[in-house]
Amino acid sequence: MWSPRTPSCAGTATSSGAARRRGPCAAGPAGRSRPNIRALVLRLARENPEWGYRRIHGELAGLGAKIAAPAVWEILKANGTGPAPRRTGPAWSQFLRSQADAILACDFFTVDLPGGTRAHVLAVIEHAARRIRILGVTLHPTGSGPRSRPAACSWTSADRQTGGSS
Repeated sequence: MWSPRTPSCAGTATSSGAARRRGPCAAGPAGRSRPNIRALVLRLARENPEWGYRRIHGELAGLGAKIAAPAVWEILKANGTGPAPRRTGPAWSQFLRSQADAILACDFFTVDLPGGTRAHVLAVIEHAARRIRILGVTLHPTGSGPRSRPAACSWTSADRQTGGSS
């Protein structure tokens, strides 16, 4: 018999208490049933199209619903909703082209000189201008010069356009 002191899920555990049967409390707190969670998953996906299944799972966990992330993925997949948001941003090549003026590449390499000596060169390549700048050349790369050279070269976009350095 039901009473206010006896929750509706009393007695759902086995005699050993090690495993639980499916019952009214198996879906989580406040008696949320599987259809209610399914409806909540679909509602969150509809109202927040940029959220993926992991974000929806996190929001549900914050609300106290006990559901695994793969179950959220299955609900979205069964409903015809993609489990991840559709990315509308630029492709990688478009992103690189748009950022080319800010991309610099450094290289530290050696050059064999006449007479058998070897010079070590620090160079920077500006991708937008397709320009190579030699920042330093040394015969002894273990000295303080090569280590302090990159810190001494702070270019701004104005410097790059005028060809100067600060």
